[in-house]
Amino acid sequence: MDTDRLLLALAADNDHRPQPVRTQLAVALLIALPVVAAMMLVTIGLRPDFMAAMRNPFFDLKFVIALALAIPAIVISVHLSRPEAVLGRWVWMLLLAPFILIGAIIAEMMMPQRSPMMTRMVGKGAMLCTAAISLLSLPILGAALWALRQGATARPAFVGALAGLMSSGLAATVYATHCTDDSPLFVAVWYTIATAAVTALGAFAGTRVLRY
Repeated sequence: MDTDRLLLALAADNDHRPQPVRTQLAVALLIALPVVAAMMLVTIGLRPDFMAAMRNPFFDLKFVIALALAIPAIVISVHLSRPEAVLGRWVWMLLLAPFILIGAIIAEMMMPQRSPMMTRMVGKGAMLCTAAISLLSLPILGAALWALRQGATARPAFVGALAGLMSSGLAATVYATHCTDDSPLFVAVWYTIATAAVTALGAFAGTRVLRY
């Protein structure tokens, strides 16, 4: 190969630039989420009173809390996909979901209740909740780790944990369309258990998948 051809080949290689991590993560999630939604629909399906439940503010709050967990995790993980990025004040975004959940619990406590607190906390589908959110998180977690691997984070375990947070948050959003337990106390216990498990799995996987 002569010098001119070599220079042209090098120039062509330089013109090919990988997509930003945020783009790859968006594509990965857009592929994984319909798969997860289909998994949920063909197995447990929507709750029978879905349309009527939408008028219950505590039912709607489940989606708000789940997305308040997932969206900050997405934003921070993309930010930390660069090796020079620092966490700084970004970590405060992760407190949004707990603050909303605490506010919802306080609001429910101030309302007259027809069932005891323990009954509302245990609910009717505690085991299904934790199992479903955990399992529905797996395809999202795999897709998120693949996309984040295209970056070069200096915090593989932490970014892996963030992938677990976003995965469990998005899975909880999907599962909430089936869940008939609307009490914030139920969400605080069983959604949190599932989220903690998936987050731990994400941190473990991140130390291996995201290390460069």
